[in-house]
Amino acid sequence: MKKVALVTGASSGIGMETAKLLVKQGYIVYGAARRVEKMQALKQDGVKLLAMDVTDEVAMVSGVNQVLQAEGRIDVLVNNAGYGSYGALEDVPMSEARYQFEVNIFGMARLTQLVLPHMRGQRSGRIINISSIGGKLGEPHGTWYHATKYAVEGLSDSLRMELKEFGIDVVIIEPGAIITEWAGIAREHMLKTSGDTAYGALTRKHAQMFEKADKMGSKPIVVAKTIVKAITTSRPKTRYATGGGAKVILFAKALLSDRMFDRVMLGMMK
Repeated sequence: MKKVALVTGASSGIGMETAKLLVKQGYIVYGAARRVEKMQALKQDGVKLLAMDVTDEVAMVSGVNQVLQAEGRIDVLVNNAGYGSYGALEDVPMSEARYQFEVNIFGMARLTQLVLPHMRGQRSGRIINISSIGGKLGEPHGTWYHATKYAVEGLSDSLRMELKEFGIDVVIIEPGAIITEWAGIAREHMLKTSGDTAYGALTRKHAQMFEKADKMGSKPIVVAKTIVKAITTSRPKTRYATGGGAKVILFAKALLSDRMFDRVMLGMMK
């Protein structure tokens, strides 16, 4: 019996590449995203498409039910849908902060709730939560984004222990700098929100750093291969740092004091 995987955020980047690789591994794959029109090319790869906004309860319930009715099971959930919006905390409207949590945390948690009864019934399953190296460190203007990714780390670590007795693995993926539309969106939001405020000077320097990071980033396929490895190995690690200097940056964060790391981070924005 073929295993069934549900991948959110499949309309571009990491999610799209993951969906394609899983099909090649023999999985029945459902790619989910708000923008179904951007996933049409995935049909040629054998991916089945779902319209799903992870902030929409009805869409999530309908999508999970559609997969279960067609396949009778869900073996893998890849919580890849995410949203990056930057700006100084003082400048960011609380509505924007809440929306970032809705996408990055509450949507992920709710979709996990929906698939868990079926995974428990199977006594097996694998949940892959896409975090970031930003779940282990902070940077100016990223307060809300980093807060969501720290939350992904804590949620996943706790969930892993809850689900151990049911044979369900929880794995965290921590990408570094990746060449996707995410960085452009985050940079645009940051400049729009704080580029002309009291935080403007540092904001503009940060935007320039983002542009440089884009050029040094890894392609989404690097992260997708790590995700597939975490899915297909018999005993996955609890977390994988991958792509775009992720391991080096996390090593430096562990080695340096907080204030020393702050100086390094701010020094990169001169």
